[in-house]
Amino acid sequence: MKKILVTLFILTISFSAEAQNENLKSKPKLVVGIVVDQMRYDYLTRFYNKYSEGGFKRMINEGFNCKNNHFNYIPTKTGPGHASIFTGTTPKYHGIIANDWYDKEIKKMVYCAQDDSVLAVGSNSEFERMSPQRMKTTTFSDENRLFTQMRGKTIGISLKDRGAILPAGHSANAAYWFRGKEEGNFITSTHYLNELPEWVNDFNKSKKVESYLKEWNTLYDILTYMESGDDLNNFEGGFKGKETATFPYDLKELSKTNSGFDILKVTPYGNNIVTDFTIAAIIGEQLGSDNDTDVLTVSYSSTDYIGHNFGVNSKEIQDTYLRLDLDLERLFKVLDEKVGKGNYTIFLTADHGAIDVPSYLQTAKIPSGYLNNKTTRNKIEAFLTKAFSASDLIENISNEQIFLNRNKIKNLDLELDDVQEAIVNEVITYKNIDKAYAALTLTENSFRTGVEGLLQNGFNQKRSGDIVLVPDPGYISYSITGSTHGSGFSYDTHVPLLLFGKGIMHGDTFKKTEITDIAPTMSALLGISYPNACIGQPLDFVLE
Repeated sequence: MKKILVTLFILTISFSAEAQNENLKSKPKLVVGIVVDQMRYDYLTRFYNKYSEGGFKRMINEGFNCKNNHFNYIPTKTGPGHASIFTGTTPKYHGIIANDWYDKEIKKMVYCAQDDSVLAVGSNSEFERMSPQRMKTTTFSDENRLFTQMRGKTIGISLKDRGAILPAGHSANAAYWFRGKEEGNFITSTHYLNELPEWVNDFNKSKKVESYLKEWNTLYDILTYMESGDDLNNFEGGFKGKETATFPYDLKELSKTNSGFDILKVTPYGNNIVTDFTIAAIIGEQLGSDNDTDVLTVSYSSTDYIGHNFGVNSKEIQDTYLRLDLDLERLFKVLDEKVGKGNYTIFLTADHGAIDVPSYLQTAKIPSGYLNNKTTRNKIEAFLTKAFSASDLIENISNEQIFLNRNKIKNLDLELDDVQEAIVNEVITYKNIDKAYAALTLTENSFRTGVEGLLQNGFNQKRSGDIVLVPDPGYISYSITGSTHGSGFSYDTHVPLLLFGKGIMHGDTFKKTEITDIAPTMSALLGISYPNACIGQPLDFVLE
């Protein structure tokens, strides 16, 4: 009997060890989360025939394409976008309500990655003191660090600080972003490290960045770029020192009047630099080289800079995406070689989309235009003076939100709810303001659909304003050249979601997916806890 029990015990241990080994084998050694800043979904379809087989098409042909993927909150901006993708929740919970917002407690604007308690590492600039401290929740990369007892590495990379910092999370080994101006280096902060690793110093010394101060012309014959508008038009910004926003661009010469190395951010070469640095990180950090899953987050920001400058219908945008496609192919080949085919998992999405330039849309007779925030504020202040015999009841208007002077309202024995409601009833009469809601409406009601649901998901009770405004479709607060974003309309919410690699099915769907579903899907793939404020659902149909 004892022999039977011993045999059963040994078999149980053997099966347990085998199951554990199978579990390790089923996990990718590396998860790569790619965010393409300002990528509309239709960039996949518009430029599809000109893409190579090894970039976007490889992800589509070998992986899963979620064709109806949307943001589920307002505002659709870079900081909130990156935070939401990796936390699996919305600004309502993670607290990143914009790139910059008005802080009601200290009465001034703050930046989403700002942290005056840390110092830059790799630069002496006072403007690079950054960390994820304003983000209230964990990312799936944080949860992976906790699950692996900090053995699994996390590295975040982007031209933008917020594009590197927020995805990587609080516990990352490092987040690296690009300091342009006269420096042209990748840097970090003391939140992560006290000095740059040798591989980063080697990259910064390599003059790789400087080599991109060269001519930017189209990758292929510009006459073949039939998927975008005329090169010479009235809807693009361009660069200081060049009369027209037309190819080619002499970047070395133009850099003298366009903030030095910063000009590279507004060209496809900014994405090339990010890919170069990402490859250096894979090698330098030996990512994906052991059984503890590592996480690499990569945000391509040049697409956003170029979209803001030239617009979504420009030749510059088309050229940028054709070149980005080749960057992805180059990155995937390195992952095949260094980590091994079948050993890594990648997802690619965007932090928001963008609107076509309204001045261009007007030429096509599509309703669109521009808002004048100064005029709107003057009208509201005049109304308040007349209605309540008081001035200076508004502290700030930003991000389509109105922040009231609550102390003054209290001192005047006014009811906050009454003032909020009066402003809502006033501004809803203004031209091109489609909707307006008081904070009380968003905190005391539950909206599951429509713009009200999007607003509520983006509304953080402690950080958001007293009134939120929704402009008409096609109307923006921006210059008459270039594109922007921030709304809950489909041109801003509809973005790609491509997944491929270990554990991912091959297929596609038009079923609606939401940006907050990505983090729990990655958590499910890794068998780890969901981020601590996650509201998304795992996309089980993409997982093998």
